[in-house]
Amino acid sequence: MPSQKVKEKIVSQEEDIKKWFLVDARGKVLGRLATKVAAILRGKNNVEFVPEADKGDYVVIINAAKIETTGRKEENKKYYRYSGYPGGLHTRTLKILRSEKPQEIIEHAVVGMLPKTKLGRSLAKKLFVYAGEEHPHQAQKVEKIEV
Repeated sequence: MPSQKVKEKIVSQEEDIKKWFLVDARGKVLGRLATKVAAILRGKNNVEFVPEADKGDYVVIINAAKIETTGRKEENKKYYRYSGYPGGLHTRTLKILRSEKPQEIIEHAVVGMLPKTKLGRSLAKKLFVYAGEEHPHQAQKVEKIEV
């Protein structure tokens, strides 16, 4: 039986229309929210997904300060920063980071699930995280989704 060639239409970056999604993080578990958001940023929810191209959408996350975690992560989970100098390793727990910069908790989780390449860095720029209810993206006609 002869095989038939399937014509595949590849949508260029100019033709691709990006959507904006709004996600409310209140009461959501950190890891489960991060996997869904990373898939949307990557474009895995679109029909024309291509691993090497940016086919994803923009994501705005509000209420980052009210994200939930399971177990004893508030005291045990640690975030590290290294300045590059001897003795320059800075360690913060989830509890401290939540009080100082709660949006970094979600950013760290989502960016860790994206590719570690130029593509991943460009995808990370399409994520906007805010600690409270307010966000400055009303002009983009943000569509609210439940994750």
